[in-house]
Amino acid sequence: QVQLVESGGGLVQAGGSLRLSCTASGSILSINPMGWYRQAPGKQRELVATIRRSDSTNYADSVKGRFTISRDNAKSTVYLQMNSLKPEDTAVYYCWVGTPWYDYWGQGTQVTVSS
Repeated sequence: QVQLVESGGGLVQAGGSLRLSCTASGSILSINPMGWYRQAPGKQRELVATIRRSDSTNYADSVKGRFTISRDNAKSTVYLQMNSLKPEDTAVYYCWVGTPWYDYWGQGTQVTVSS
């Protein structure tokens, strides 16, 4: 079992920045990819960014150049630095980790970008 605790969401004006954090506990040795997904009202959940233990990353085209994902393996924490935020980035952001057996999700944190 893996438990995830997220923090860092909030309200920001367009062009502003936010940093999300997600710390895993429990069976953390089984975790390899970590990442973030988001879900806007009336839309499907979509991938934002993922990162592996090797630090290889993958980003959605819509956030490339604006968001940066990183991880601290010693702290079992993944971060999402979000810069140049746009109103269309408004969504609930979910932390995600993958293990060989299951995927685990955080409770979600709201990010609202005002125009």
